[in-house]
Amino acid sequence: MCFKTGPPGAAGVEVERLVHDALDPRMPVAAARVKAAMAASEGRLPGGGVISFEPGGQLEVSSACASGLPALVAATRADLAAVETRLSDAGLCFGSLALDPDRPAVRSLEHPRYASMERHFNASGPAGRTMMCSTASLQVSLEAGLDAPASTGAAQRWSRLHTLLPVLAAMFANSPFLHGRPSGWRSNRQRTWLAIDPTRTAAVPPSGDPRLAWARYALDALVLCIPSRESSWDAPRGLTMRDWLHGAGPRPATLRDLDYHLTTLFPPVRPRGFVEIRAIDAQAGHDWEAVTAMVVALVDDEQAADLAANACAPTASLPDAMRTAARDGLTNAVLASAALACAEAALTALPRLGADAATRARTEDFIERYTARGRCPAEERLDLWAQTGSFFAWPQHEEDGDYAK
Repeated sequence: MCFKTGPPGAAGVEVERLVHDALDPRMPVAAARVKAAMAASEGRLPGGGVISFEPGGQLEVSSACASGLPALVAATRADLAAVETRLSDAGLCFGSLALDPDRPAVRSLEHPRYASMERHFNASGPAGRTMMCSTASLQVSLEAGLDAPASTGAAQRWSRLHTLLPVLAAMFANSPFLHGRPSGWRSNRQRTWLAIDPTRTAAVPPSGDPRLAWARYALDALVLCIPSRESSWDAPRGLTMRDWLHGAGPRPATLRDLDYHLTTLFPPVRPRGFVEIRAIDAQAGHDWEAVTAMVVALVDDEQAADLAANACAPTASLPDAMRTAARDGLTNAVLASAALACAEAALTALPRLGADAATRARTEDFIERYTARGRCPAEERLDLWAQTGSFFAWPQHEEDGDYAK
């Protein structure tokens, strides 16, 4: 079912954000406080989405599956507006970065899964805890495609998505700070992911048969945790799913165990009965809309997808392309050229996808501010930090682009 095929069209988005105290953005905000602010949101949001919480108190709005880009954007706008109102009423607000610039990475959401996850990651350094508690992303979900050749075929869409990943990571990099200062990387969120257990975070290896490649990837991944009613969820060190199915482990593995194991795998493109694109930093203000529109266009519009495939081909020559994208953003000439071609192809595709005037305008504005100038959002955050000495500034909701501290 992970590679259940379907015609392109349906789409979803998960908008994850850091949450700050509106008066003191350096104050830690526990998950319990964010949950209390959202108490009135039990059930679905106005656009049909749902709210969830990450271990460090990050808030995620997961859209309902929409029939296409216009419906997806309209529903998510309504959901985010409702959430922001409730946060404001509670003295909270969304941050503008994809990695918390200076608050400590402290888990405030209690669950055996997260406790085992934290211990698993801690064994190899602090990156896992940083990922869990201090990062936020924008995840776009699309249909896998058809069991057919050409740009609507699942195998080709899967392959092209992986070629597109470094360009998306560079175009939308938005986390230039680490430990309270600029780090020299445009996406420290992606840098953090690159430092975590590669058996569950690396890209699925290229293959002409994505189903087989994913099966092997999942079987060879370390078991992160084993749900239990009686004891700790910690898995034996070094146990892979393949080993467990072959008889290793504390007890025989079940189909439910395998299903749960799949939820603990986090490659940058993850098959879940649809494909989930996980390589994009969280965005500030309305920029989620432009980014979502461009990603949908570059995958689901056949003309834009063909143009993007050609534009991204030169990135194959980059050594460790995802690391280069996270570090350099669009200061890398190869990525900058591919990103501009992709942005232009996406913008041309938006009318064909039925995008409304506001989405097209926000996409044009994003491209003019960033991509056309060889910049990513991280550059704007760095400029603001240089001007004000603060990374706690975010765009107001007005369309003039001014900033408020």
